[in-house]
Amino acid sequence: MIELNNVHKAFGDNKVLRGVNLSIPKGTSMVIIGGSGTGKSVALKSVLGLVTPDSGTITLDGEDVTKADRDAFLARFGMLFQGGALFDSLPVWQNVAFRLLRGTLARPRDEARDIAIEKLRRVGLKAEQADKFPAELSGGMQKRVGLARAIAAEPEIIFFDEPTTGLDPIMSGVINDLIREIVVEMGATAMTITHDMTSVRAIADNVAMLHDGVIQWTGPVADMDGSGDPYLEQFIHGKAEGPIEAVR
Repeated sequence: MIELNNVHKAFGDNKVLRGVNLSIPKGTSMVIIGGSGTGKSVALKSVLGLVTPDSGTITLDGEDVTKADRDAFLARFGMLFQGGALFDSLPVWQNVAFRLLRGTLARPRDEARDIAIEKLRRVGLKAEQADKFPAELSGGMQKRVGLARAIAAEPEIIFFDEPTTGLDPIMSGVINDLIREIVVEMGATAMTITHDMTSVRAIADNVAMLHDGVIQWTGPVADMDGSGDPYLEQFIHGKAEGPIEAVR
C-alpha cells in the first residue's frame, strides 16, 4: 500500500532521512518507533506529500505521491494528531464532521451531523457530547473526538501521531484498544508514530525502528523482543547504555 524507497531529506545541513526503505502492506498496522529528532514525523509528512524528499520515491498503491492529484489523494487519509488539534471555536460534532462539511467529501449538514454522532458513539462518547466545545471535555475525551474525526470519512489509510501523549495509563489503554478495534474493523492501513512501547504492543502488526535517518530494524511485533538488534533492544527496554547515545 505504502512504499518508501531510498528516501532522503535534509533541511540545510541537517540530514534527517538518509535512505529510508519501508513497505507497509495493505490492511496492516505499522508502528514506527525511534528517539526524538530521528525523522519519524518527517517520514510521515513525506508520505502525505507535505514534505518533498530530496531523492528517492514514495508510492501509494504504486502511484508516486508527489504526482498524485492532491484532493483525491488526501481524501484517502485520516489523521489523529498528537495534540488533538481540535478547533476550539467549533462544537464537537463539527470537529468530527470537518471534512464532511467541505470540499469533495461534502455532505448535507444534517447527514454530516448524523455521521459525526455515529462516529462519536463508536469511540465511546454519547450524543449529548456533540454540541459541547472541546474545552468542556477532558483530555481523554478530546483524544476520542480526534479519533472520531480521523475515521469520519471512512479513510483507507489512517495515521496516528503519538496517540497516547498526555494520557494516563488507563486512558492510554482505552485509546490503544479503540485504535486496534477500529483499524481491524475498517480494514484500514495504519501508520503510527509513538514512543509508548505499550501502544506498540497493543496496535502493531509490524514495527520499524528509525535511527540516524535509516530503518535500523523492521519486522513483526512478535519478533521485536528477540530481534538481537542492539539499537532496538536498548530503545524498547529504555537502557541508558548502548549504541544509542543519550543527550546529556
